[in-house]
Amino acid sequence: MIFHIKNMVCKRCVMVVNNELEKLGLHPVSVELGEVVLSEELSDIQKDQVKTALEKVGFELIDNRKSQLIERVKTLIIELVHRQNNQLNTNLSNYLSQQLGHDYSGISTLFSEVEGTTIEKFYIAQKIERVKELLVYDELSLSEIAFLLNYSSVAHLSTQFKKITGLTPSHFKQIGVVKRKPLDEL
Repeated sequence: MIFHIKNMVCKRCVMVVNNELEKLGLHPVSVELGEVVLSEELSDIQKDQVKTALEKVGFELIDNRKSQLIERVKTLIIELVHRQNNQLNTNLSNYLSQQLGHDYSGISTLFSEVEGTTIEKFYIAQKIERVKELLVYDELSLSEIAFLLNYSSVAHLSTQFKKITGLTPSHFKQIGVVKRKPLDEL
């Protein structure tokens, strides 16, 4: 049995969901961003228990296929930007189409209808949050961050950063952590 879960966007989220399932006596085969695989089928009562337990800790089960597809798009983008440092061998639309087995135009239309924003804007917001994170860590120069996240230039990164945040990267770095958002709020 596979569950899709909304707002499951980090390693800590995976740990919390895994712990909640184990408290219910369930032993997941895998728990990954946005998805849980169980080896056994659950009764309706067990499904309600899982739903209630996860809602108490801020997660939501996703029942319909459209919502599952949207969450999968978000999860793929989050993993791409925050775990794989935006290392793509193709463009984003081809990557999502290949990973999801759906036509990109359909995915894009559905995403925009449900989320009220485009996939591209969501992707850019994730990249900017990653830039903020790297600026706060203060281990890489802006040039290194631009290279790491596949920006064509430091100027492109800076322009996009200012457009989204209203601040230059150097000004953001001076004011620091205050302006960062949790991934599930993007």
